Amino acid sequence: MVGGLRQDGSQPPLLVWRHVSETAVAPAVLLAEPPALSLVEDKITRPTSVELFAGAGGLALGCQLAGFESVATLERDKWACDTVRENKQRGHPLVVDWNVHEGDVREFDWSVVREDVSLVAGGPPCQPFSAGGLAMAADDPRDMFPATAEIVARLKPRAFIIENVRGLTRAAFADYYQYIQLRLALPTVVSDSGEEWKDHLVRLRTAIGSQRRYDLSYRTVATLVNAADYGVPQQRHRVFIVGFRDDLEVDWTFPVPTHSKRAMLHSQWVTGEYWDEHEVPEAKRPSRPSGRIPDELAEDEPQRRWRTVRDALVGLPEPTLRPSKAVLNHVLQPGARSYPGHTGSPLDLPAKALKAGSHGVPGGENMLRQVDGSIRYFTVRESARLQTFPDDYELHGSWGEAMRQLGNAVPVRLGQVVAESVHKALTEQVTDR
Repeated sequence: MVGGLRQDGSQPPLLVWRHVSETAVAPAVLLAEPPALSLVEDKITRPTSVELFAGAGGLALGCQLAGFESVATLERDKWACDTVRENKQRGHPLVVDWNVHEGDVREFDWSVVREDVSLVAGGPPCQPFSAGGLAMAADDPRDMFPATAEIVARLKPRAFIIENVRGLTRAAFADYYQYIQLRLALPTVVSDSGEEWKDHLVRLRTAIGSQRRYDLSYRTVATLVNAADYGVPQQRHRVFIVGFRDDLEVDWTFPVPTHSKRAMLHSQWVTGEYWDEHEVPEAKRPSRPSGRIPDELAEDEPQRRWRTVRDALVGLPEPTLRPSKAVLNHVLQPGARSYPGHTGSPLDLPAKALKAGSHGVPGGENMLRQVDGSIRYFTVRESARLQTFPDDYELHGSWGEAMRQLGNAVPVRLGQVVAESVHKALTEQVTDR
């Protein structure tokens, strides 16, 4: 490109960069579940995707359910790869055609991906920004955001979905959080040899503020969301950075929340519909919570209630020490104990965020607290329900290993909600042209 023009003399699109620091707010609120797009059975016509840092497949499964067809699924952890491979071998319809590559994304031969890629999706390792990790950000060798930007530059997807932990929005990471977004918005504006990321950030800020046009640029939206607001039975706060290639001129906002705490409280303590649905007599209900409970819901707020642990576990038998013959990964794990800060998840609220734990051993967040105060660990299947994985999707490895995979995963339903919105935007963009 010479003087801001492509070689053919045309002008590349003007870069537009947009940042939303909190949960997106739209003028209207969906009253029902996000509509599922009709999946195109002809896989040749389905938009393609590449999944990075796929883990056990949470976000990747969501993208598949949304109508994307994976052409490459990358993950370096052997146990997580085995989970996907074993489900593929068993013929699970969501992963049966996946190409699983075990290894570092920086060492993958991208020349084998020959078709145009519509979507790059993934959750780079969160430890550099997690409150439970060392929080070293750019100084952590596990920081894979630069590698993600390089892959976006190479594949030039029509869109990307990048997910990470809420810790990324901490004040201490403010500059690096912006750096990540600008790096993804302008993936070809690479760092110079030996250049520190802060100096690169200055150049990126200058580039964003200029009127220069780039061959490859993305309109990005960064949003902090609570998975419970989208029908996941778990309070799990996550950051999503979603980008659309600028030449597509897609004006996109994050999907509007469909579920709410207020609706849950109203259903439990005003109408009583929640208890009637689960056939819970008054004697076996928890105490009414303190604080204000809405007598009615406004028309412009989500009408669907948060889903609770009780909702998630419907239909599962009480676990025992012997594996269930009817339910995959449903074995009681003994040894649960409560300690300050780790008291388990109450049955009639969304679960606390499942954690991977140190060295693969989950902590007290992965416990169920019954109404009578008794506690036990969630089984792997119960945890998979909380992460909205399909019941016929089997997790590979020991209890601790499987729980680590689930603790690192994106809830499948949340991934599907985001991916469906991206799929819809891309489909409408093609239709309009």
